[in-house]
Amino acid sequence: AMAAAVGNAFLRARGRTLTAFRPDAEYQWKGPFYFIQGADPQFGLMKAWTHGDTNNGDDEWGEEIKLADQAVQAINKLNPKPKFFVLCGDLVHGMPGTRWKKNQEQDLKDVLKNTDQDIPLVFVSGNHDIGNTPTRETIDDYCKNWGDDYFSFWVGGVFFLVLNSQLYFDSSKCPELRQAQDAWLDEQLAVAANQKCKHIIVFQHIPLFLSKPDEDNDYFNLDKAVRQEIMEKFHKAGIRAVFSGHYHRNAGGYYKGLEMVVSSAIGCQLGQDTHGLRVVVVTEEKVVHRYYSLTELGSHGMEKELLDMLAKQK
Repeated sequence: AMAAAVGNAFLRARGRTLTAFRPDAEYQWKGPFYFIQGADPQFGLMKAWTHGDTNNGDDEWGEEIKLADQAVQAINKLNPKPKFFVLCGDLVHGMPGTRWKKNQEQDLKDVLKNTDQDIPLVFVSGNHDIGNTPTRETIDDYCKNWGDDYFSFWVGGVFFLVLNSQLYFDSSKCPELRQAQDAWLDEQLAVAANQKCKHIIVFQHIPLFLSKPDEDNDYFNLDKAVRQEIMEKFHKAGIRAVFSGHYHRNAGGYYKGLEMVVSSAIGCQLGQDTHGLRVVVVTEEKVVHRYYSLTELGSHGMEKELLDMLAKQK
C-alpha cells in the first residue's frame, strides 16, 4: 500500500482537478493560509551549463539532488504546514526522448516522496518536461508521470489554475490541445465568477513577462500577441497573480491589477539569486509573497511578519 500511496503522490492531478482537495470542502474562505512555490529543480542543468553543452551535458545531477532534498527538508520543518507545494516546471533538464530523462525523473521522485504526506505536491509542466514544441505524445508521457498538464482546484475559498504554458509558446504540433485548454480555461473562469471566490491564482512555467507587460519577445517570456490576449483575459477575470519559473532568476511586475511573479530556481541559478523557494501567504485582502534561500528557510523558517498574517483568524 505504501508504494501505491507514494506513486499517487505524483498523480494527484486527475480529471482536470487535484484529488488532494475536495471542492465542496474548499469553496469557503476559512481564514489566511499559505503555500510554497518552487521552480526548476531541473536535474542535469548545472553540469550541462558549466560544461557549455546544454544538449548533452546533463549526465550528472548530484548537486541538484542535494538542493531538492534541502528544499523538501526545509518545507517539512515549517510550522504551521503549507497547504501545498507547487513546482512550476522544468522538473528535470532532459528533454523528451533524451538519454537521461527517465533516470532524472526517478531521482526527483525519490527526493520528493519524502515530502510530508500532508503537503500535496502540485506539478506544472515546463518546456523541458514536454518539449519546446510539445506533441500529444510528449504531453501524454508527462501526464503518466506527473498528472494532468492543466487543471484547477480550490483551497479555502481561493481558486487555483495550473496551465500548460507550452501550448501558448508553440502549439504548432498539437493545435487541437491548445484549443482544448483555451475552451477549458474560459469555462473555469466562468465558474470562478459564479462561485464568488476570494482570489484567483495562476501557475504556469513560462512568465507572461519578466518586468514590463510591453517588453520585447525573449526566450524567457511569451510572445507579445499571445501575452496581450492572456493578460487582458486574466485581468478581466480578476486574477490576482500569476506565479512562474523558467527564468532561473527572480523577476516580475504588474499588468493593471495583475501581479506577475517570476521565481528563481531550486536548481541552477542563471543570475545573482540563490537556490530558493517562495512562501506565498493568502489573506482575505491580498496575496503576499517572499523568496527565501533554501538555507534561510531551512534554518529560520518564515519571518514573524508572515506568521502574524497567518495568525489573524477572523
